Amino acid sequence: MAGTPGLAQARPPSQARPPAAPADSALPPGWRVAGEGAARQLVWRSPRPVPPGDARVEFHAGDRLLGAPRPGSDGRTFRLPLDAAGGAPLKDLRVLASGRRLDAPAAETAPGHRRSRTAPRLPAPPAANAVDPGRPGPYRTLSGEYGLTPVRLPGYDRPVEMRAVVVAPKGATGRRPLALFLHGRHATCYKPGAEDDVNIDWPCPAGTKEIPSHKGYLKDQRLLASQGYVTVSISANGVNGQDWTAEDAGAQGRSSLVRRHLAHWADWAAHPGKAPAVVREAPRADLSRVLLVGHSRGGEGVNRAAMDSLYPPPPAQDGYRGPVRWKIRGTVLIGPTIFGQNPVADVPSTTILPGCDGDVSDLEGETYLDGTRGVSRGTALHSAVYVVGANHNFFNSEWTPGQSEAPASDDFYDEPGSPDPVCSADAPTRLGADAQHQAGATYIAAAARLFVGGDDRVRPLLDGTGRSAPSAGPARVLTHAVGARRTGGFLPGDGVKVTGARVCRADSDPAKACLGEDAVGMSPHFGWWDLETDSAKRAVAMRWSAPGGPTRITSAAPVSLAGAKSLALRVFVPPNSVGTALDVAVTDASGRRADLGRVTADGLPGSPRTASYWARELRVPLTAATRAGLDLRHVRSLSLTPRSASGQAWFMDAWGWAPGTPAVKAAALPRVDVGRLTVREGDSGARTYHVPVRVSGHGAGTARFYVVDPLTGTATEKVVRVRPGVTPVDVRVEVRGDTLFGADEEHNLLVKAVRGAVVGSHRGGVTAHNDDPAPAVTLTPAVRAAEGEPLTWRVSLSAPAEVPLWYPVRLLPVVGGAELSTKDVDPRWLEDVSGHRPDPELPLSRVELYTGPDLPAGATSTEFTVPTVRDQVAEPEESVRLTLTDEAGEPLPDVPTATGTVVDAP
Repeated sequence: MAGTPGLAQARPPSQARPPAAPADSALPPGWRVAGEGAARQLVWRSPRPVPPGDARVEFHAGDRLLGAPRPGSDGRTFRLPLDAAGGAPLKDLRVLASGRRLDAPAAETAPGHRRSRTAPRLPAPPAANAVDPGRPGPYRTLSGEYGLTPVRLPGYDRPVEMRAVVVAPKGATGRRPLALFLHGRHATCYKPGAEDDVNIDWPCPAGTKEIPSHKGYLKDQRLLASQGYVTVSISANGVNGQDWTAEDAGAQGRSSLVRRHLAHWADWAAHPGKAPAVVREAPRADLSRVLLVGHSRGGEGVNRAAMDSLYPPPPAQDGYRGPVRWKIRGTVLIGPTIFGQNPVADVPSTTILPGCDGDVSDLEGETYLDGTRGVSRGTALHSAVYVVGANHNFFNSEWTPGQSEAPASDDFYDEPGSPDPVCSADAPTRLGADAQHQAGATYIAAAARLFVGGDDRVRPLLDGTGRSAPSAGPARVLTHAVGARRTGGFLPGDGVKVTGARVCRADSDPAKACLGEDAVGMSPHFGWWDLETDSAKRAVAMRWSAPGGPTRITSAAPVSLAGAKSLALRVFVPPNSVGTALDVAVTDASGRRADLGRVTADGLPGSPRTASYWARELRVPLTAATRAGLDLRHVRSLSLTPRSASGQAWFMDAWGWAPGTPAVKAAALPRVDVGRLTVREGDSGARTYHVPVRVSGHGAGTARFYVVDPLTGTATEKVVRVRPGVTPVDVRVEVRGDTLFGADEEHNLLVKAVRGAVVGSHRGGVTAHNDDPAPAVTLTPAVRAAEGEPLTWRVSLSAPAEVPLWYPVRLLPVVGGAELSTKDVDPRWLEDVSGHRPDPELPLSRVELYTGPDLPAGATSTEFTVPTVRDQVAEPEESVRLTLTDEAGEPLPDVPTATGTVVDAP
């Protein structure tokens, strides 16, 4: 960054080293390194199919993210090019998806692998709200589908479909509000008649059919249509089948698709005679009143569509170039991803968090609330709706077994013999599929009624007031919120002093992290991101062994609670805990103090596999402060004093609260987008490149930039002022040319909004492409040895490489003569490289080996050996044939087959 020593990256690719590729015997079970040269890949094969989902599958080495692998068509194999993995050694390998570990038993997926000593129990049901938005309205409905010409989107090789299902009210007069649904990332195709034959290809191969994920919200659409909304649910299989290559996991592609459909609806509203038949039969849509509903990656997609509608993206990356002829009044995000960590602060949102989500299991969608605090005007309500016992899939009937056209499953699966106490199908805290979908439909309708209809009577269902909707049935639903008529704000962060407790953050260091080794599960407030450490996600961690020790949170600048009725705190406690009591007090700038009262928090039902460290909204009236004469315009500190004998609690924030939902007007803000520049390293000299950063829009704000070290994966953070027309950061990357084969090297830059800004493309950088050919490989054609001695071949390179190289070996059947068997080689070596034992005896060519010669960086030759054993049996000569292969196990071109012959010892 310009003027910021220590943040510019000036490191030539020749200094970087991709992960050393050890023999597969050094890797955990299921892992191997395949390929050669530029095609070397880290490969993990799951013992069971991994269904395509919305959480991004990631390879980690310890605390470092190596990258997102490409899924294989078998649903089990995942491959990551080693040059994408940077310089991390391949130690402590893990496969994660939203913090959930895929390569270990379910019981080991949470920090500490601890279980709660208290049995989970359902929260007490809240009082019923005066208005129930889940009741059907007065209209009958009509439905139909439309299909338009597929579209090309930037970054996607194949066209994406333009298909949708429409449900609308019959007999409704005037223009009606429009609700658009976008499904998430699911399998795209299935083979009829096969139980589990699904894939995520695009277009669908011959003999398969598309999975109609967009038809999974008909229940929700019918409810809204009965209440007078025109609804449309769009298909996005073409994005799902291609988004693994997208740096943003498909967010911009989904936004472009949404806005393409909205543009057609705007055309049809203006010229109804040109609309498809089902649209002509429906009431005309009012594009000034639009609600977007997105599930999983669809949630991130509609969030980006709301952003792009207010703050246009760079034209080169956008799949829609026309005018914005609609106004998005709010979004509903169901179990959403948020890879970009970039919520839209000035568009109201409701985020549904499924307590038993087995896909986006860290419930990272909480960031759609937490990430808006302090960013803009704060008048938009951002609500979280935590549905106890709900999984990820059952909000969509096409992802629900017994209801779907294609094969479907419960995304929260149990390990055999290890049922989850909260989320197993028969657990008392688990919600059934029909009840879950009904609850989802009810809270979607609540958001529509509040954000689009302006009916403040449903706000208590969404804003942490603690009311329930009878139509949601048995579902236990908890809410909290930020924004709306909240004022002031105590948040742990810069300029805030904390005594009696510690400020914690999202961090892999237990001394700094909010959840320690004794945690039972995860917290949505500290969900996974590209980085293991993020100072932007903070809380105040309290721990006490006796009552009475206060925690004081003091703001550098006084906080105004003027006009507030209550102080609303967001506090979480350990799952399954009961009755954590805290006394709350405030002190104004002149030192006057008022004890406001006591709040009590219970933990959510939780297990090591759930994200149950989620904040409850606790309110205490400000009447005592008024009676005591405090100046509520200048409140300096907040005190929390535990009254329980011992315990833990985490404070997220506190606000002055008053009822009501104010009108929202989006601020004119600058938008930051980070691009990626790919350059060739060349054969000589040094060239300096700059990470492309674009700031558009209006006004000025601040953003937090993270410059990632390509060797360690750690990031240096800096908060920088951003405004259009000025490059906020200058991250320089020096690339030195050479003639040695090596790996591509990424220098990455990430960004988050801090105040008065929005972020579109959150991740980019400079990729230095290695443009040198891999060296030619030769192999000793024939070797001989006596029993008990090793067969040794020499492997040579035509030139050194600047990275380690590894070549997997494939054994071939012997042509003529006897072949070495599993009993003729060292048994320990055999088990290490193949997992087989000598018995039953097999020819070696029938054993799949995971081994091969390793050449360190700079080396031009090495040896590969097969250790033999000596026996007392007179035998003819026995041989083995081998060759070096590519990552698919096929022999390398121009590398001849080699033989090794063993003779009886003299």
